[in-house]
Amino acid sequence: MLLKTFGWSFAITAAGLALAGVLWGWQGLAVVAILSVLEISLSFDNAVINAGILRKMNPFWQRIFLTVGILIAVFGMRLVFPVVIVAITAKLGPIEAVKVAVQDHDRYEQLVTGAHPAIAAFGGMFLLMIFLDFIFEDRDIKWLAWLEKPLARLGKLETLSIVVALVVLLIAATTVATSVPVHGGEGTVDKASTVLLAGIGGLVTYLIVGGISGFFEDRLEADEEDEDGDGVQDAVPAKQGPSVVGLAGKAAFFMFLYLEVIDASFSFDGVIGAFAITNDIFEMALGLGVGAMYIRSLTVFLVRKGTLDDYVYLEHGAHYAIGALAVILLITIKHEINDVITGLVGVVLIGLSFLSSVVRNRREAAEGDGAGSKAEVSSGV
Repeated sequence: MLLKTFGWSFAITAAGLALAGVLWGWQGLAVVAILSVLEISLSFDNAVINAGILRKMNPFWQRIFLTVGILIAVFGMRLVFPVVIVAITAKLGPIEAVKVAVQDHDRYEQLVTGAHPAIAAFGGMFLLMIFLDFIFEDRDIKWLAWLEKPLARLGKLETLSIVVALVVLLIAATTVATSVPVHGGEGTVDKASTVLLAGIGGLVTYLIVGGISGFFEDRLEADEEDEDGDGVQDAVPAKQGPSVVGLAGKAAFFMFLYLEVIDASFSFDGVIGAFAITNDIFEMALGLGVGAMYIRSLTVFLVRKGTLDDYVYLEHGAHYAIGALAVILLITIKHEINDVITGLVGVVLIGLSFLSSVVRNRREAAEGDGAGSKAEVSSGV
């Protein structure tokens, strides 16, 4: 099971490290290895969130996520996306932006870092909406009941998460975004309008992609309920079958898009943080790409092992980690926060939720054994 799921990750790690050693020597190999560990530590909570969504998809779309999805993650988000950001922010043509990324590493780093307020606002708002929609939903299983119960009652107001997100965005735009330090120099610059536009873009992206995927998911669940109903489905002509299959395909497709946008939001801090280690775009893409492959494999592993069903608070911990990461991204518009702190926040929250799940499972097992013993005594056994 382990080798089957992580086999490609192991193989790509070996190939990536070997390629780094050939191209850049021992120093390049060390840089790629460090970047891989950085990506894994920053995105572990991403794997848990992805697993919660991926388990709703069939094996075919799980394979698509692991193959096509990793190509998008590595080449799209770790290689192409930073160059696109450079082209947009510096108003450069595509060819010139590529030349800057490949030939002028210092300028490339400066341009990408200068675009950080927009990147952080977009990703922060997208991740914040994921957290808010989770925490305001009334769930049967609650981890921090003292907090989640009152928030679930407040969540009956359908637009509350949007209102809270917009308030947070306004606070960020009028505080941390008003005096952003200039990279590599003295002084500050006002990025309030940039943060507002990028944050609204992240919010709109979440509402569109999440709304469409949720719509098709609800339709698919409704069709499945009809099939399991009291024979109503039998009255549907046979020609209706393909449309149901197509509906399932649409639902899976938009879930896949939703997963990719989530991955993109998680990758923002990794791409920016990687500049503390290297400003070579190819070293960065290779190291972060290897780490992204492990996150993909871990996601599939969690799905196939049914880990989220066994440890029911893991999703809660991951969503709290997402909320913390969203706030951290907004703070980093002005203040630098060490990636170690960012990674530890997610690891600690997920670790606590895992331990809470273990305690819950043991308590329920003990209660089950006690109930069984009482039943034996009462029956005279």
